[in-house]
Amino acid sequence: MRVALRRDNISENEEAHTTDGFGISRSKQRGKNRTEMKPARDLTAKQCAELLRALKARFDKNMNRHKNLEWSKLQTKLEANREKLSSLSEMERTGGEPDVVGYDNTTGEYVFYDCSMESPKGRRSLCYDREALESRKEHKPKNNAIDMAAAMGIELLTEGQYRELQKLGEFDTKTSSWVKTPSDIRKLGGAIFCDRRYNTVFVYHNGAESYYAARGFRGSLRF
Repeated sequence: MRVALRRDNISENEEAHTTDGFGISRSKQRGKNRTEMKPARDLTAKQCAELLRALKARFDKNMNRHKNLEWSKLQTKLEANREKLSSLSEMERTGGEPDVVGYDNTTGEYVFYDCSMESPKGRRSLCYDREALESRKEHKPKNNAIDMAAAMGIELLTEGQYRELQKLGEFDTKTSSWVKTPSDIRKLGGAIFCDRRYNTVFVYHNGAESYYAARGFRGSLRF
């Protein structure tokens, strides 16, 4: 797949707007607006069971994403790690449809990515990071991708991880997703995002302070 850089701002279906976020509170600190995610809630036994059922159903339906992996071993590890299960719950709640995409034999870790066909609905209309959010003089979004991911206990996909995901299906054919931006681009005020059009994965750039109704972010979780 080729990488393309596009210098126009947005695709025609990406219009800026401000909508209420998910699990977000707003407060003021030192004279500046500060937007924070509420801590992830502890899951009840019933919620854990429901989440595990959803994850298993997705696991069984998409075996091409995790060939040679066994659900029983994964479930045992999930049940022993409530913190990671809580992060997966947040990924699920915000529309990410997390699924296992690999296993790291070196570290013994499973790897989850957001596998929703389009960018997660509960994470759209976000600028890139806190610095970008605070740089906006007006029409501030409710949150930013980096802070929201941190509050969920996950990491934004890198460009390389995004391309790995696209080998497993066709994602973001109508939307786009922020990806982790290299520091040399970010320090100049930019941030990068990706999508899939014409059976090709494209990489674009925007000002980090921009936000659009059709752009969210995809995350990864290792444990």
